[in-house]
Amino acid sequence: MNLIIGIILFLSLAVVFLLFRSTEILSVAKKKIATSFEDSNNSFNAISGVVFMFLSFAVIFWYSYDQFENYFLPMASKHAPEVELLFWVTMAVTFTVFIITQVVMFYFGYRYRYKKERKAYFYPENHKLEIVWTVIPAIVLVGLIGWGLVKWNNIMGPPPKDAEVIEVMGYQFAWASRYPGPDNELGDANYKLIDVDNIVGIDFTDSSSLDDFMPREIHIPKGKPVLFKIKARDVIHSVYLPYMRSQMNAVPGMPTQMWFIPTKTTAEMREETGNENFNFEIVCNKICGRAHFSMKHTVIVEEEWEYIKWKNEQKSWIEKNPDYYANFIKNNSTDVALLND
Repeated sequence: MNLIIGIILFLSLAVVFLLFRSTEILSVAKKKIATSFEDSNNSFNAISGVVFMFLSFAVIFWYSYDQFENYFLPMASKHAPEVELLFWVTMAVTFTVFIITQVVMFYFGYRYRYKKERKAYFYPENHKLEIVWTVIPAIVLVGLIGWGLVKWNNIMGPPPKDAEVIEVMGYQFAWASRYPGPDNELGDANYKLIDVDNIVGIDFTDSSSLDDFMPREIHIPKGKPVLFKIKARDVIHSVYLPYMRSQMNAVPGMPTQMWFIPTKTTAEMREETGNENFNFEIVCNKICGRAHFSMKHTVIVEEEWEYIKWKNEQKSWIEKNPDYYANFIKNNSTDVALLND
């Protein structure tokens, strides 16, 4: 299918090129100078530019109106309103500048199109104008960047000590999560231990990993800090929670992290949206391969007491995979040697 589309595009461009060349040849045959300019041609091009501008604006505003509800998703984390405000202020500033510059550009193309009887005015410099269009954008950009850095530091700073720690690993094309057990310490992991069963490479020579568990869904408590320790197994992925306004890249060989405080449970969001099947999701926000579209992971936000109850009911990875652990213990000395290579 992609090959067919490519061939069609190539042939279409070839036809346009041949038509253009044919027009040039006909012009030469009629003894017209190819580089001459005619008022009618210039007027047509200038008017076409203005029409294109209005059509483009119409499409932009129509699409924005059509997708309006998707621009204002409900917010479900403590820092989400801050991110939302920063985004829309930045959008307002940049979109206003975009509209003004496009109108000026197409207007100038129409107003000052070539005419035989008109001579262009030589206007080499205007220092005041250059100062204005340099200083004002600089002040606006410094303000936006400074504001953004303050918010970034608030969001990406050290997490509270009582944060719930969850390891999230991305791989083509799924997510895996790992929680610390009753000891509240997440055990070590090593990429050399990754296999079909041990998909995150849990290192069972670390005693802290013996009670770690890996659920099919991520559960987090409402109103309590949650720290995601993020990594990737193969290519770059991105942990994105739209309703939390949180995102962080998952990079192979470079652990990253982000933390946030959920403010709404899944049940509350189902009531707010009127969708009884609503679920928070982690989605991959990097095009990571052919099945990128399917890379989602359910996140359930609960009241703290519900979360504690759920967590206490979980069985450790070792309890679910006793044969694997027994085999690991049997070959422990070999594995330790490999880890130290």
